[in-house]
Amino acid sequence: MQSSDGHPVRGAAIPTSLVGLVAVVIGLLIAGPKGGLAAALAAVVVIAFFSVSALAVAWAAKFSSQTMMLAALASYAVKILAVMVLVTAMDGVSLWNTKVFGWSVVAMALTWIAAEFRVALQPGRPYIDEPETAADRSP
Repeated sequence: MQSSDGHPVRGAAIPTSLVGLVAVVIGLLIAGPKGGLAAALAAVVVIAFFSVSALAVAWAAKFSSQTMMLAALASYAVKILAVMVLVTAMDGVSLWNTKVFGWSVVAMALTWIAAEFRVALQPGRPYIDEPETAADRSP
């Protein structure tokens, strides 16, 4: 992984982690320890799912822009479906507050997506392909 590949992940993971901390505090205030646990688990789920997805897209970008686009669309669909299945499966769990878990997942997923857009649209990040050397041009 190139050093520039981690920038979008960091740019989205940091704001999402901050929203996760706020969600834990709100969960503790609203639903006690079960709410705090739910928000903490939601933070782990969102950051893990979205980080793996972003790293998969960065890996696919090394091959071609078409591969990157396919990986981005596929990972987005799989990620959203997996999170929806997980939230639905956790509906009957009594170990933590499921409403806090669900709302925390939604808040952190939206934060991650907004932060990814912000990082992608920031000006001043030049994208330069390495020029071919004379040795690369020889048949």
